[in-house]
Amino acid sequence: MTLLAFGINHNTAPLAIRERVAFGPDSLEHALMQARERAGLNEVAILSTCNRTEIYAASDAEVHALLTWLLEHTQMDEDALSRCYYCFEDAEAVGHMMKVAGGLDSLVLGEPQILGQMKSAYAVASQAGTVGATLHSAFQQVFGVAKRVRSETAIGENPVSVAYAAVTLAQQIFSDLKEDTALLIGAGETIQLVARHLKEQGIRRLVVANRTLERAHAISQELGAEAILLADIPEHLHKADIVISSTASQLPLLGKGAVESALKKRKHKPMFMLDIAVPRDIEEEVGSLDDVYLYTVDDLHAVIDQNKKSREAAADKAREIIAEGVGQYLKMQRAQDAAATIRAYRQEAEALAARELAKAQKALEAGGDPAQLMAQLSRAVTNKLLHPPSAALRQASAEGRTELVAAARELFGLQADDTETQEKSEPE
Repeated sequence: MTLLAFGINHNTAPLAIRERVAFGPDSLEHALMQARERAGLNEVAILSTCNRTEIYAASDAEVHALLTWLLEHTQMDEDALSRCYYCFEDAEAVGHMMKVAGGLDSLVLGEPQILGQMKSAYAVASQAGTVGATLHSAFQQVFGVAKRVRSETAIGENPVSVAYAAVTLAQQIFSDLKEDTALLIGAGETIQLVARHLKEQGIRRLVVANRTLERAHAISQELGAEAILLADIPEHLHKADIVISSTASQLPLLGKGAVESALKKRKHKPMFMLDIAVPRDIEEEVGSLDDVYLYTVDDLHAVIDQNKKSREAAADKAREIIAEGVGQYLKMQRAQDAAATIRAYRQEAEALAARELAKAQKALEAGGDPAQLMAQLSRAVTNKLLHPPSAALRQASAEGRTELVAAARELFGLQADDTETQEKSEPE
């Protein structure tokens, strides 16, 4: 059975195609069942995020069957999808899965969310009953390697996005955000991401200020924040421990005077202020005030650039870990291949021993000598077990297949100088 990793991602397909191939949470279980039946897959799991859709499968069917089902399911043009998809098999498939789970194949190198998303994909497929021994083994190896990547490298430690870096910088001033209030000015994508990161870090209170309440409410409703207008900022500024601003305003929204008034009401309790906007939302002079830690987008970019270099260095170590993981996976697969042979040989040996034992029991019931019968039983089982490999080794030696003879010595735990003694004692 072949392990497959089939899909598209941000590197191979534009958003217009990725959104066509995406699977929503509500439709995922139905898609798994349909894929297994119509594409002839023995096992299947689906990972679907904003940056990728990947189908992991164990199957004896051709890849074309999977592609045909996906085209039917998405109603897409074959040429469009054929230019975008990739497909890996066996060792390359599990290696790709490890890169994805470890964050090496992400839009942002080392981003941590993808591992949780992959674990969720595995859990959904397991619940749907579409995961068998092959996918289970692959996913467990993948999760183990991803854990090593996270724990043994620094690939996910340093922020490489403006939003994440902003929150990390705030944590350097206020170590425990659970006691703080954050005022976010603006309602664009960056502010939305900042709001999510702050919420994940347990911020006590979140206030979103925008030119229109409708846009502010879009964020506040999702994250349980309070929405206010820009005009209301003076009433709330003194309550904010953290102020992060990112608007398209051509003029500053916060001046030195407004911040001075807020500091007085705060009794000079420190404020962290981050101005991500270009042009600036916060007057430069605010940075001269005591008890204000003012940073700009340039400060963040310096941190991000340094962190990108750090992550690239960590990625080299992560690739080594993944290469080791692929090797371990292949060893496990080879061991499983041998298990079938061992099982068959053991069953044959047990059946042979049972036949000889039945003969000995009949002879014993007929009055035969027990000691003699036990000796005969031992010789019969030994000779019949050793005859097939002995005959095969003689033929291999006669044909010059010395590698098989050497392998037999290793298999039976024989030293090289035991060969002559072995040959003299072999059964005919």
